[in-house]
Amino acid sequence: MKEYLEKIESILQRYTEITKILSDPKVINNREQFLEYSRERAQLEELQSLYGNYQRTLKEYEENSELLRSEDEEIAALAQEETVLLEKRLKEHERALLVGILPPDPADKNSAIVEIRAGTGGEEAALFAGNLFRMYSRYADIRNWKTEILDSNPTDLGGFKEVVFKVKGKGAYGTLKYEGGVHRVQRVPETEASGRIHTSSASVVVLPEISADMAIDINPDDLRIDVYRASGAGGQHVNRTESAVRITHLPTGIVVTCQNERSQHQNKLQALDVLKSKLYEIRLMEEQQKLSQKRKSFIGTGNRNEKIRTYNYPQSRLTDHRVNYTSYQLQAFLDGNIEELLSILREEDTIERLKDIFGE
Repeated sequence: MKEYLEKIESILQRYTEITKILSDPKVINNREQFLEYSRERAQLEELQSLYGNYQRTLKEYEENSELLRSEDEEIAALAQEETVLLEKRLKEHERALLVGILPPDPADKNSAIVEIRAGTGGEEAALFAGNLFRMYSRYADIRNWKTEILDSNPTDLGGFKEVVFKVKGKGAYGTLKYEGGVHRVQRVPETEASGRIHTSSASVVVLPEISADMAIDINPDDLRIDVYRASGAGGQHVNRTESAVRITHLPTGIVVTCQNERSQHQNKLQALDVLKSKLYEIRLMEEQQKLSQKRKSFIGTGNRNEKIRTYNYPQSRLTDHRVNYTSYQLQAFLDGNIEELLSILREEDTIERLKDIFGE
């Protein structure tokens, strides 16, 4: 932490500089320049506040450490109790300060669009895709987020060949983005008479819902829009009308569909939202090509072909291969209790991003 603090203090010297610059009449009278410096100062002001919180808690911790050496046993005992609380607060302020250094991803605060597709394993893979959809739905319930299916291709046994859904809630994308990749399951399928363990897979893609401040422009001439009769959930109404929409983005070949809304117009708007998210992902991946190889291969980088996790039913074991995380509470995890692992992934991602800024 010491080496980080030295560099944080050097960064905050800029805060003092900008404060002086903003009082310069020449800058005040130059609206564009004034706004630019004001935005930079606002970002550094938040870091300054986090740094102040850390320093105050550190001072309390050091003062309390002096009391631990008191000859008065009662005072020393009280100081020992306070040490536990102060260590926890200090750790929280340390993490907040380190995260505060990192440039924010504007998409992190947005809702998420999640695509789950059955991979190898036939019907068993489709059932596993359904398990994953249930897991994320349960987690969304725990976070008081809403889920909304945009498109789906269900199977007769209750699984999904594919399901696309929106997780509506502040910060949903920033939380779930580490789930992208190949998820593998090892278990005895319901359709297996001999009791042999099979390995199947499903792929997960997590995209941000595009907000107004994320400029993704689409030329209408680049789109081919087809309408057709919806199938699946929705009853007879959706089968009588051509309400389903398929949009093809001609320059990239991306195809998105939506059929879960009753009206063609609503499905078109939903499909366009998904298309914008996919185009944003392409732009993000292009930017990540400029990063180091280490960062490109780490979590949250959109490598949808990477095997990230194994769900082993016979041993009730869940393993995330990126951070060597193992839990034997598989059912609890599938019931949506995934926050512990998501926190570890966020923490590891923070460490790697800090290395990008400060070096190894």
